[in-house]
Amino acid sequence: MGATATGKSKLSIDLATHFNGEIINSDKIQVYKGLEIISNKVTDEEAKGIPHHLLGILDDPDQDFSAADFRRQATEAIDAVLNSGKVPIIAGGSNSYIETLVEDENGDFLRRFDCCFIWVDVASPVLHKRARERVDQMVAAGLVDEARGMFIPGGDDGDYGRGIRRAIGVPEMAAYFTVENDENVDEATKGEILASCIEEIKVNTLKLIDSQLGKIRRLRNVLGWELKRVDATAVHEKYGQDAEAAWERLVLKKGLEIVKDFIK
Repeated sequence: MGATATGKSKLSIDLATHFNGEIINSDKIQVYKGLEIISNKVTDEEAKGIPHHLLGILDDPDQDFSAADFRRQATEAIDAVLNSGKVPIIAGGSNSYIETLVEDENGDFLRRFDCCFIWVDVASPVLHKRARERVDQMVAAGLVDEARGMFIPGGDDGDYGRGIRRAIGVPEMAAYFTVENDENVDEATKGEILASCIEEIKVNTLKLIDSQLGKIRRLRNVLGWELKRVDATAVHEKYGQDAEAAWERLVLKKGLEIVKDFIK
């Protein structure tokens, strides 16, 4: 568990590699096909051959995939992974999905399964800076073209309030696409509108991060979940090889210890 851009996917893949695991996606946007850049799906290279379940399984961009749908399909995936003799690892930022899965009405989940909750945390100022940088990286990687494919001319908030179009990075770009091909709008103005849309993506990403952290603290403080916190702040203060070395020393090492103790 953890907020956007903390390193949940990376840690889940590292743990799955060490403990013969398979990963079950719990991100409500990544369940859809498409928007690989905007939803920050792991690439084949990043996945390192680890099977991922509930990742890119929905073809219809407008299809609803409720927390109850996730609970049903995630439970089936958990059983399938266990039946194959492997360790199921659930990873993603949609805490409402995780809560619905674990806190089911009859308490069946916690009766059936022992759970280890790992919270990858990063100090807010550092995470906010890194999240803004990641939006710039996504823009460089093709965010605008990807969002254009989801644009609905004349669309309203309702069009961008369901399915995959809810993803931060899609609704914010509508203002730019509305004027992009308008000959009555000069290029300088178009550039200003594009910059404003990108800034809005950054602002909404930071709002999402704060909301995610609030929900995680609620799971810990109100519902009493025993979350094993792993502090990845130092990793995100570094770049390149220095960041990778810090990851190995501060995040992966602790994650491995937590899971080893849990399995024992």
